[in-house]
Amino acid sequence: MGKTIIVILITILFLNIVVPVNAEKTAGHSATMAYNFGESNTYNTLFLKKLVIKRVLERYDSVLVENADSFVNTANDYDLDFYLLPSIAGLESQFGKFIWPNSHNPFGWGVGKIMFEDWDHGIDVVGKGLRENYIDKGANSIEDIGYIYANKSETWAGRVRYFINEFKEEEEKMELILNSNTVKL
Repeated sequence: MGKTIIVILITILFLNIVVPVNAEKTAGHSATMAYNFGESNTYNTLFLKKLVIKRVLERYDSVLVENADSFVNTANDYDLDFYLLPSIAGLESQFGKFIWPNSHNPFGWGVGKIMFEDWDHGIDVVGKGLRENYIDKGANSIEDIGYIYANKSETWAGRVRYFINEFKEEEEKMELILNSNTVKL
């Protein structure tokens, strides 16, 4: 866990992220770098969501780890909860582990038999489908979505919510780390 945090923080430094940085050099002390994640803006929000999704997917050894950007971009494009799509993938296929061969369909979309050209395509199509065919037609809660998505299942929403809560807990941990505002080098 400690090594993962160090790797993440080093990655942040080397990605040339445009975030306000204050550094001061004091004789005899290493420089202190402060990142202001406390100020909420779209860039910080999207970066945090991607980081959280990636970390949870890594924990499950998911084949979708490299598609964290697609989850974030699709949620942002279609105004979805950022953790809804990866949570559905968690429930329906254990984050892409159990799917129809070569379908790139971790969502069980079309009973899991609909084939997508790649993971990113599947994420986008299902995100758009959720927006247009569920939310825009009045399914405004996970329960409403699940009633349609999972053929009137009474347990689907609770199981999706389990994964959403896991993502939210990880987000709280990451906010604590990133909002500490100081990384000693």
